[in-house]
Amino acid sequence: MIQRSYYFNDLQSFCTQTLEEILGQIALHTPFSLDQNSRNSFVHEIRLLQSVLKSIPSGSIALEYTIPRIGERIDVVIACAGILYILEFKVGESSYPRHAIDQVVDYALALKYFHQESYQKKIVPLVVCTHAPSKEFQLIMNPDGVYLPILCNDNTLGPNLTKLTNNLCDDEFHFKQWLISPYMPTPTIIEAAQALYRGHGVKEISRSSAGAYNLSLTTKVLNRIIEQSKQYHQKSICFVTGVPGAGKTLVGLNIANERHQYDKQEHAVFLSGNGPLVAVLREALVRDEIKRCKGKITKITSKRKVAAFIQNIHHFRDTYLPPSEQVPAEKVTIFDEAQRAWTKEQTAKFMLKRHVPSWNMSEPEFLISVMDRHQDWAVIICLIGGGQEIHTGEAGLLAWFDALRNHFPHWNVYVSPQISDVEYTQGKPLESLFMGLHLYQEKKLHLSVSLRSFRNEKVSAFVKSLLDENLPIAQQLYSELSLNYPIVITRSLEKAKQWVQN
Repeated sequence: MIQRSYYFNDLQSFCTQTLEEILGQIALHTPFSLDQNSRNSFVHEIRLLQSVLKSIPSGSIALEYTIPRIGERIDVVIACAGILYILEFKVGESSYPRHAIDQVVDYALALKYFHQESYQKKIVPLVVCTHAPSKEFQLIMNPDGVYLPILCNDNTLGPNLTKLTNNLCDDEFHFKQWLISPYMPTPTIIEAAQALYRGHGVKEISRSSAGAYNLSLTTKVLNRIIEQSKQYHQKSICFVTGVPGAGKTLVGLNIANERHQYDKQEHAVFLSGNGPLVAVLREALVRDEIKRCKGKITKITSKRKVAAFIQNIHHFRDTYLPPSEQVPAEKVTIFDEAQRAWTKEQTAKFMLKRHVPSWNMSEPEFLISVMDRHQDWAVIICLIGGGQEIHTGEAGLLAWFDALRNHFPHWNVYVSPQISDVEYTQGKPLESLFMGLHLYQEKKLHLSVSLRSFRNEKVSAFVKSLLDENLPIAQQLYSELSLNYPIVITRSLEKAKQWVQN
């Protein structure tokens, strides 16, 4: 079984085990050394819990349960009488800090909405501040089944648990099944980048099994192409397409993270033209690493490491402007939103500001030319956003194919069959786009499952078919969606605002 907690057991066994046995299990599974403060806190928690839980006839307990996506740990989870109790301990605390209350509520909501086996359960968050004054509580349940947090101390935890269990008694459930339940969050791009940088894989941070499977297969194909290019001294370019919210950026970050220090002959970098995104991601990764390393790494050192992983595409481009013939250190470059690369005309206007006159290349052509300076092998991964307008000065996907056909026909080109959609080809026949290219089709280079749709992964497909006026497909998807996903239509902006607020 996946070990998502440092310790778990049924309540009866937990209450009869020795302190040393329980601490030994915790020490065995924690990746960190137990300092004296942590050990003392565990000792207090265990002794208190053994004292108050011995009167509860049946149930289960987990200590330090790890929320799979982001690695946050819940101090204690107790399951009894069909109820989930989420406990946040503050040993020695003489008040009830706001941050502790917010923290346990966050845990409860994360389980309620993203943990499959918790969705139908009654969830009660408790804050246990051992030396704080006693507080009366009102048992108030939110409409989603998560109760308002209960504030307890050493003396009130036992009576409160007994009262809650008697009042809320529900159908028992299998705790071991709960422990291995899929966790299906929708991570923000910052959370995703932090999780990847910590060493988690895309499977662990994907909301759904289908999304995780899709992302893993795409990552596997890209890694295979990289290894093949490296082994046979080839230059390859891959175009990753997908429905909105399918995780293209996540795939790019994953490849960059996996391979940016793969060995001395290979570096990978994630490049984005979105300056604020680059700045926010970098700062988030630096802060997260410093926090995890507990002062063992300086901010300057961390910034230098992160800068090798995520860069602004314009800064990357400017480094290699003529007359420079410098060869990039990176053998693998990932271009986010590659369809937004500039046309020849737009690039020429910008180059005038860089005192580079008579510019005659589109941005795709120049970026490929930079990577083509490698004598042995190189790989470019272009992440292509679907369902988006191409703005003035943006070249779209066609400019990449034009550059390859006219100037780099020796490059291998990898695409998915779905690249034939009009949103990518802009109505041009595929034969003209691919003529003269070393073309290879890889189905897994298209991400078809949206990770953003909270309750149904087919929402993006429905919206696309509706906008494309493909009514048979839209009707079919609507019939599947409307059972558990609210879909309404109005011409009134005010009605729409009111509906969202409600």
